[in-house]
Amino acid sequence: MTQKIVIYTSAWCPYCIRAKGLLEKKGVAFEEIDVDGKPAVRAEMSHKAGRTSVPQIWIGEHHIGGCDDLFALERAGRLDELLQA
Repeated sequence: MTQKIVIYTSAWCPYCIRAKGLLEKKGVAFEEIDVDGKPAVRAEMSHKAGRTSVPQIWIGEHHIGGCDDLFALERAGRLDELLQA
């Protein structure tokens, strides 16, 4: 069983598109939360993540970070392990 994945995104963000593409390639479902035009949702994300940029990604209870962090986990061979934990 895969972990619950939550990704905060913006429609115009190329990093969001790349991160979602990697997750889709992995064949895992994720909950996408759009922050466009929603200052309260963006503020909630910023509070939880400690960052204001998108995407912000959680796998289970673990805050992964952004797109570069997600791809770094993939390059290190650790992403599949986290997805299945």
